[in-house]
Amino acid sequence: MSFDWSQYLRLAEELAGQGTAPSSPEAKLRSSVSRSYYAAYCTARNHLRDVDGLVIPRDDAHRFVRLAFANSGDTSRKQVGADLDRLRIDRNRTDYDDTDLMAGMNGLPLTTVFSLLLSKQIISDVAAL
Repeated sequence: MSFDWSQYLRLAEELAGQGTAPSSPEAKLRSSVSRSYYAAYCTARNHLRDVDGLVIPRDDAHRFVRLAFANSGDTSRKQVGADLDRLRIDRNRTDYDDTDLMAGMNGLPLTTVFSLLLSKQIISDVAAL
């Protein structure tokens, strides 16, 4: 079964306090994975910009941030880069894949829990740099 992308509009209305019908659990889980990625990504990006003094390019900023950490000589920074990449893969899957992600061992509920934990870990690791 294909994901009904209009569920994102229902979720957006719900989040804005304008919902007349609740969004689907799948829309909520997909959005949770996406927001988890952006929480970690923006934290890492801002660290590079504000603490390390790097200029983040507008084009391909997500790749730049991941590689700035992954290509570091510091083990902790390398881990942040690897973890961001893992989150990005899951975020892309939930943001673009039409297929039903709710079933199977690596289903959406498990992916969501993993994304939340990994995002918290990245934010903690960046704060410790």
